[in-house]
Amino acid sequence: MRIDKFLKNSRIIKRRTVAKEACEQGRISVNDKIAKPGTEVKPGDIIFIQFGNRTLKARVELLTESCRKEDAADMYTVID
Repeated sequence: MRIDKFLKNSRIIKRRTVAKEACEQGRISVNDKIAKPGTEVKPGDIIFIQFGNRTLKARVELLTESCRKEDAADMYTVID
């Protein structure tokens, strides 16, 4: 699954266009490599996001094409 779509489906970022722009600005990395919007992610990948003054490090757990809001948090685990 593409990183921009994953971020939208998991509700880490609200809109796919915002996720795409964050990738293009170099704010998102997957496994310590700067991610482009089309970068493929798979379970076990580590995502690092710098968004504004906030940072988030998460591990991809599950890939689903669509899910309910309640199930979105199951798609990733936050790492400190």
